[in-house]
Amino acid sequence: MPFPHIDLLYSASGLAVGFLVGLTGVGGGSLMTPLLVLLFGIHPATAVGTDLLYAAATKATGTLVHGIKGSVDWRITGRLAAGSIPAAAITLVLLNRYGLNTPAAARVIQLVLGSALLVTAVSLVFRPQLARFAYKTGMAREASGKPGAASRETRTAAWTVLTGAILGVLVSITSVGAGAIGVTVLLLLYPRLPTARIVGSDIAHAVPLTLIAGTGHWLLGSVNWDLLLSLLVGSLPGIVLGSLLSTRAPEVLLRNLLAATLVIVGVKLVLS
Repeated sequence: MPFPHIDLLYSASGLAVGFLVGLTGVGGGSLMTPLLVLLFGIHPATAVGTDLLYAAATKATGTLVHGIKGSVDWRITGRLAAGSIPAAAITLVLLNRYGLNTPAAARVIQLVLGSALLVTAVSLVFRPQLARFAYKTGMAREASGKPGAASRETRTAAWTVLTGAILGVLVSITSVGAGAIGVTVLLLLYPRLPTARIVGSDIAHAVPLTLIAGTGHWLLGSVNWDLLLSLLVGSLPGIVLGSLLSTRAPEVLLRNLLAATLVIVGVKLVLS
């Protein structure tokens, strides 16, 4: 087996995306997959499969950090995985059955990817407002003294599993959704939980999901190992650099600029 070839142009792209991920906390799939499809002309299925394993490697590092800090709620992670893992497996079986490398499949992946980016952009812009609304609603419910805490917990658990299932389908097809969309929904479901634990739990859940989905794409032949290695060579130092500078960056400005970029890219993917 020949030694993988490192393409410096891909590494530079990985460095840029990794830096933005470290700076903003938004998953690389929202940026990396459309970059590979639109800028480098890589087949959507190959871009998704490669990005999934790329995400598994980078998020494993993030999970280790959050785990050491104690900012992972493994109960939430388990609920998400209970929905996402079976959903990802079923999605991969269907992708295998109906093919990944046909023009029709490429178009479907591109449409779903573009739509996922638009949803991600909306969740980024309105995440603070949604979090405040969920928190106030939860406080008002507790202040009313209404019984039914056990039933609310059961409903919350069921919605978390359902969220995981939706993310499992979305991530397996587009590699997008486990980050911004997942965090936004969890903030609504668990308004009393600190944001750091929400983010840590979501990142921890993304590791098995992206690893299983990425392995499925590898078995389907839609992973480019030279591309994967080139991206990791650039992105890992980029994530470290972005994380170090994240406390100095204006969060609202970054979030809105990133959302605007995702809207432009999402519209282009849908219309092209």
